[in-house]
Amino acid sequence: MKWQTLASTLFPEGHDIVEKDNFLRGTAQVGEQRIAIIGTTGHTSIGVEIALAQAEAILATMRDFPGRSLVILVDTQGQRLRHRDEMLGINRYMAHLGKCIDLARRHGHRVIGLVYDQALSGGFITSGLMADACYALPDAEIRVMGLPAMARITKVPEERLIELAKSNPVFAPGAENYLNMGGLEAIWHENLATCLAFALQTSVSVDIRSQRGMERGGRKMAYPVAQAVLGVNHVSKT
Repeated sequence: MKWQTLASTLFPEGHDIVEKDNFLRGTAQVGEQRIAIIGTTGHTSIGVEIALAQAEAILATMRDFPGRSLVILVDTQGQRLRHRDEMLGINRYMAHLGKCIDLARRHGHRVIGLVYDQALSGGFITSGLMADACYALPDAEIRVMGLPAMARITKVPEERLIELAKSNPVFAPGAENYLNMGGLEAIWHENLATCLAFALQTSVSVDIRSQRGMERGGRKMAYPVAQAVLGVNHVSKT
């Protein structure tokens, strides 16, 4: 879906979002509140420029409009794999972006992520997955690492990973699998404006993704292990 079509559907009460070099920025009206919008389009890769631009937009919102809700529109093929970006420290730029999102949350800004097209690797991890809650459209393509790349890194044959992906969402791409793992709060099928308004009203700053993954059967051990670690830490302090 083109971002212009998405924006018209999400914000029927109006918006002033503009695009510059595949970076989206603006505001929109949702009910009685004005919200801030940042995002990407064109399957763009996240280089140092876009990472810094998104971080600057978040900090500006915090400075000029304390408490204003923030929506992150995600369409990215991941971090830019160029020598220049690596030499400039793209990992630090993306970490800075993630920290700015977390800082906004800690200062009372609700943060909602929406994958409307493509979300891959680091570009997704430091944007949509940093939100209070992340949502997706049904046709969104989501994956953190493709199976061929996963095979090279883990040394597990790609054929074996393909077989595992049939029954285990951890190995499989797609919005439904990320929903089952708890990475997505929900998939929006219709009336996107209503879905967004509800998400803004009900979002919480507590990270419940591992709990969602256990409840949905996609990540069965993350939540119990985390709870066990917390219990051990509590006992050790007493």
